[in-house]
Amino acid sequence: MNQFGDIDYFLCEDLLSDQEKGIRDTVRSWIDSKYLPKAAEYFEQGIFPLDLIPEMAQMGLFGFKMKEYGGRGENNTAFGLVCRELERGDSGLRSFVSVMNALVMFPIAEYGSPEQKERWLPLLRSGKAIGCFGLTEPDAGSDPGSMRTTAVRDGEGFILNGRKMWITNGSIADVAVVWAKTDGGTGPIRGFLIEKGTPGFAAHDISRKFSLRASITSALVLDDVVTPAENLLPGTIGLGSALRCLSEARYGIAWGAVGAAMACFETVLKYARSRIQFGAPLASFQLVQQKLAWMVTEITKAQLLCSRLGRLKDEGKARHTHISMAKMNNASQALKIARIARDILGANGISLGFPVIRHMLNLETVNTYEGTEDIHTLVIGRDITGMDAFACETKAGQRGIAPSS
Repeated sequence: MNQFGDIDYFLCEDLLSDQEKGIRDTVRSWIDSKYLPKAAEYFEQGIFPLDLIPEMAQMGLFGFKMKEYGGRGENNTAFGLVCRELERGDSGLRSFVSVMNALVMFPIAEYGSPEQKERWLPLLRSGKAIGCFGLTEPDAGSDPGSMRTTAVRDGEGFILNGRKMWITNGSIADVAVVWAKTDGGTGPIRGFLIEKGTPGFAAHDISRKFSLRASITSALVLDDVVTPAENLLPGTIGLGSALRCLSEARYGIAWGAVGAAMACFETVLKYARSRIQFGAPLASFQLVQQKLAWMVTEITKAQLLCSRLGRLKDEGKARHTHISMAKMNNASQALKIARIARDILGANGISLGFPVIRHMLNLETVNTYEGTEDIHTLVIGRDITGMDAFACETKAGQRGIAPSS
C-alpha cells in the first residue's frame, strides 16, 4: 500500500503526471462517495443507476479523449485510470462508460459523416443521449464475421433484418451502432445508426443473469427496419471497422479488470489482518500469505502492463495484439484473484456484505466479452508465429479462417 492507500507495490504512482493523478483521484472519490455505498443494492436488485449519468457527464467521462464537441481531450493513460477506478466500483459502471466512449462515440467520430457527428456527439458527450453497439448475435460471438443481420438497399435507404445479443445499454439507448452484411448478406459489413423508436426496431432486457447485474444487457430485434441512407456510417467498410472499435473497448477493459482485482485484494488483506482463527490473524498463516503474495504480484504485473500499454497508445505505437495481451492477461488474472479472495473470506465470501463475490461474478463476463482468453491467445499466437490457428476444416474440406482481431 502506498501513502494514498493504493495497491502500488512497484511505485507505479511515479509513472503518472500530476494531471493523470488528479483525474484518478477525482473519479476514485466519486466512486467512494456516490457508488460504493449502494453498490451491493444495485447488484442485488439488478439496477443500473441512471441518476448517476448526468454526474458522469459533468465529470467529462463521455468523449473523454475527444478534443472536439466539448470533449476533455485527455490521453489514453488518463482514460485507463478512469476505467480502473470505475471498475473498482463495479464492472457494470465501467462497461457503461466503455460502451459510450469506445463503441458509440468512437465509431461516429471515426467513421461518421459531418452531419452524424454534429448531431450525435454533443448529445452523447453531455449524457443527453445514450448509445449501444450491436455486433454480437445469438449464433455469432467469437466469430462476428458469420453474422446473419443483413442490410438490403431499398431506394434511398436500407432495410435491416436480424438479431443482436448481449448488448450493453440496449433498452435505454437512443441510438444503436448496428453492424450488418450489405447486399442481403453477400456484401461487406457496414455500420448503421438505428434510432430508438424506428418501426421494427426493439430492445428486450436480459434479466435472468448472475453477472453484470448492475448493468443493462439487452437483445436487439430488427424486423424490416427501414433506415435512410444518411444513417449509414460512410467510413465503415468490412469487419475491420467494427474490430477497431472493439480494440478501443478492450483497452479500457484491460485497465478496468485491474481495478476489480485491487478491490478484491484490498478487501481480503484487511480481512486477513483482523480475522482471528486458532488464536492468530489469518494473515499470519503461511498458506494465506502465499495467496496474498501471489495476488499482489499479479496485480503489480497487470499495473505495469497497463502503464506501458497506455504510453504506447499515447505514442501511436500500440498494436491490437498488445491490447489483446493486456485484456487476456488482466481479465483472466483478475478473475483468479477474485476467486482466491472469495476463498480467503470463507463463508463471508458469498455475502454481498463484501464486494468480492460481486466482482468475481462480474469478472466471469469480463473474461468472456470483447474476446475470450482463448481467442486472444490465438491472436497473439498468430502474431508471433505467423501461423493462423483460427483455421478450421469445413464439411466440404475447405479451410475457413476466423477474422483478424
